[in-house]
Amino acid sequence: MTKPNLGTYGAFGHHAMWQQLSPQQLREIENLGYGAIWAGGSPAAELSWVEPLLEPTTEVKVATGIVNIWTAEPGPVAESFHRIEKAYPGRFLLGIGVGHPEAHTTYKKPYQALSDYLDKLDEYGVPKDRRVVAALGPRVLRLSAERSAGAHPYLTTPEHTARARELIGPEAFLAPEHKVVLTTDAEKARAVGRKALDIYLNLTNYLNSWKRLGFTDEDVARPGSDRLVDAVVAHGAVEAVASRLKEHLDAGADHVPVQVLTGPDKLVGALTELAGPLGLR
Repeated sequence: MTKPNLGTYGAFGHHAMWQQLSPQQLREIENLGYGAIWAGGSPAAELSWVEPLLEPTTEVKVATGIVNIWTAEPGPVAESFHRIEKAYPGRFLLGIGVGHPEAHTTYKKPYQALSDYLDKLDEYGVPKDRRVVAALGPRVLRLSAERSAGAHPYLTTPEHTARARELIGPEAFLAPEHKVVLTTDAEKARAVGRKALDIYLNLTNYLNSWKRLGFTDEDVARPGSDRLVDAVVAHGAVEAVASRLKEHLDAGADHVPVQVLTGPDKLVGALTELAGPLGLR
């Protein structure tokens, strides 16, 4: 199976944020060398916002990070995939995941539910190599390699990336997201980082993932220790941030979706600052 070709780095943001960018701004991001636009936020199955991101660009891919299996039925999601694929062949990657037990009252046996969802995508003709799975723990990481192109971990570290690569093997695609604040003011960066992390500090799957990486109960208790924030939110001079992101590649990642913690009005500027140190231009 051929790995998805999304380049070395992508730009990650909520799907609603991407809809606020102009066609010119989307072209600028593509021209900077970012290979993919990753859209988070559990979008609806219709994915009607994807084509407007692809239409003004020529090569950049769009990936969902992720479609939530509890809120988007596989049939309509597959229909959306085929619609997008017909209009823009090879430029869409479907990322799916199980969400969080605390957020969904119907959350039951997530591993089996995810496996069943992948069965349905098979039935509806969504190719294995055109989908990825949000994965943190060993069992789902292995499933991602067996049933999809690979894994899209979220809120992890290069140490997790190294462990994930060992688990999924060399042939599977691995795209860990990493957050960024472009400031040398550590306290300001941590304040921004803590605001972004706050919702996740009460979600079992992330708490368990961080503890597997060696973080303590004190580290992951609200509002999150400096050690935790610094590990999952890169900050400092732009060269230091780029160096941190490259650690994922050194650990075995194929592609790193970069989530700059800024508003849409400052996103292109921040991605421009990063592009040179990341070796994109």
